[in-house]
Amino acid sequence: MPPEPTSRAVPPRTRFAPSPTGYLHIGGVRTALFSWLHARRHGGVFVLRIEDTDRERSTEASVNVILEGMRWLGLDWDEGPFFQTQRFDRYGEVLQRLLDAGHAYRCYCSRERLEALRAEQMARKEKPRYDGRCRTRTGPPPEGVAPVVRFRNPVDGTVVVEDLIRGRVAFQNRELDDLILARADGTPTYNFTVVVDDLDMAITHVIRGDDHLNNTPRQINIMRALGAEPPAYAHVPMILGPDGKRLSKRHGAVSVLQYRDEGYLPEAVLNYLVRLGWSHGDQEVFSREEMIELFDVREVNKAPSAVNPDKLLWLNQHYIKTLDPALVARHLAWHLERLGLDPTGGPALEEVVAAQRERAKTLVEMAANSAFLFREPEGFDEKAAAKHLGAAQRPILEVLRAKLADLEPWTREAAHAVVTGVAEDAGAKLGKVAQPLRVALTGGTVSPPIDVTIYLLGRARTLARLDRALAHAAGAGAAEPG
Repeated sequence: MPPEPTSRAVPPRTRFAPSPTGYLHIGGVRTALFSWLHARRHGGVFVLRIEDTDRERSTEASVNVILEGMRWLGLDWDEGPFFQTQRFDRYGEVLQRLLDAGHAYRCYCSRERLEALRAEQMARKEKPRYDGRCRTRTGPPPEGVAPVVRFRNPVDGTVVVEDLIRGRVAFQNRELDDLILARADGTPTYNFTVVVDDLDMAITHVIRGDDHLNNTPRQINIMRALGAEPPAYAHVPMILGPDGKRLSKRHGAVSVLQYRDEGYLPEAVLNYLVRLGWSHGDQEVFSREEMIELFDVREVNKAPSAVNPDKLLWLNQHYIKTLDPALVARHLAWHLERLGLDPTGGPALEEVVAAQRERAKTLVEMAANSAFLFREPEGFDEKAAAKHLGAAQRPILEVLRAKLADLEPWTREAAHAVVTGVAEDAGAKLGKVAQPLRVALTGGTVSPPIDVTIYLLGRARTLARLDRALAHAAGAGAAEPG
């Protein structure tokens, strides 16, 4: 791997520069994570820049999704967000500077001529490129033609990219055409705005997807025409689907907020993404602090990585089990609200997490399993009620209700003693007491341990639900033939 350039400014300045033309996909998030980690490890600055010059496709909704996704993941930025559409005056200044210095020129070639040129070159099996017709053009401009502005790319020599991931990559200038810096309507193009932004924002390290590698020599040439030293580059390989093909919507969750909606913790998503192309020995689980301490962009693999949904689910379950319950509770609250539940209208969420964490792989699952703690079940599961809430169970439920009504203090340990005591007095196995009680309190047969369930529901809800179950049992008994 190439060494880190020694002439770079310290601390480093990295950036994440998404285009707000759609959702924030996981490939972009991984790039943001790598850039964020590099800045954090070396005490640098992480800049967020919104590249919104595509006015037809850029939307405010997409900007909000980007910001929401970054905040959810905890990828905090130090500067920005900067918007390219607010910097058009600056791009105009630099464009004029290039024109005045002879590094750019106005091109009056029509769309029809360029399309014909492209067709001819492809027919000859040549790489389509502008032929430089207007490079040396003199005389007055043609009337009624709005020109584009092209960069006067060097015709000789080599551009060498010392990529921190891929190593040395060389491009011949003769293979690079005179790219357009500004369109006929004056709007700047991607390759030009990126250069101006990276220079103005003093970016020292550009970490981005390898689909931008072919843009890099063009951007380097523009920077050098402006008398600037290019930043260090690291081009990250793409992410593939489980089938080895380019990641797309057909592979399922590709938007980072879709992972949130499906009940994944941000810690699990970040841990998962950092391992897509980077490793530290055989270690699989990394805390945020460990990522910052250990991540080295020069150790990112050159080959693409494939997503593994099972690995993400395993990591999510690990973090649900091991993270501070208070942290998980903040995310659980959001999922409870999505179910129309009031997270403050039940037991403390930290205690809910502690009770449910061994039984849930996602927060969606945990929220659904915990709904009975925040609202009355709509009814009893038919099969469960037929088996556990009949006339035969009514005496035990009555004893349980009486003892729980007098229970002091209302603790898990005290509730456990009541249930086991009732079972012993009745000469029954614990399940013969606990399961009817569980159905009475939750409407079904699945819940945390019965003493935890009693404790979390609280006295008022426990007694009210027992009363409803006793009424059901009385009705069931009356319906049985004599």
